[in-house]
Amino acid sequence: MTLFYLVLTLHVLAAVVWIGGMLFLTLVAVPAFRPLEPPLRARLFTLVGRQFRWVGWTSIAVLISTGLIILTHYGVGPGDIVDASFWGTQFGSRLAFKAGLVALMLLLSAFHDFVLGPRSTALSQGAANPQRAAAFRRRVGWLARLTLVLAIIVVWTSVGLTR
Repeated sequence: MTLFYLVLTLHVLAAVVWIGGMLFLTLVAVPAFRPLEPPLRARLFTLVGRQFRWVGWTSIAVLISTGLIILTHYGVGPGDIVDASFWGTQFGSRLAFKAGLVALMLLLSAFHDFVLGPRSTALSQGAANPQRAAAFRRRVGWLARLTLVLAIIVVWTSVGLTR
């Protein structure tokens, strides 16, 4: 039981770091950087984003690996995952919903971190068309907020799985 609590604690801490980091960026960093001149703002977002990318993706790796271990505590093994009848159970359907949200979050996060974020920085630093850069940044921001909302729904779904 002690090992399970250690794994569960790591799982919760990784969720706190990842979601807390997204909340910090949304509620603190974005408003704090907004009044800065575009070149400085872009540079700060690049630095903070690169650092958080490492922290965020490490947290995601911990969440996935500990999540799989936690499933074994609930009696879910590899044989269950390939058994179609498992997915028809209440637990299986909730797990499928959570897994789908996690997959969507991973795709959105990867697209944000490795495609849109760097493109936004390049547009901001180029400053040939500041209105276009600002519009693009707003779209990138909305994608980040959507990912945060999905993360909160995953937490809610996770709590439901344990009940």
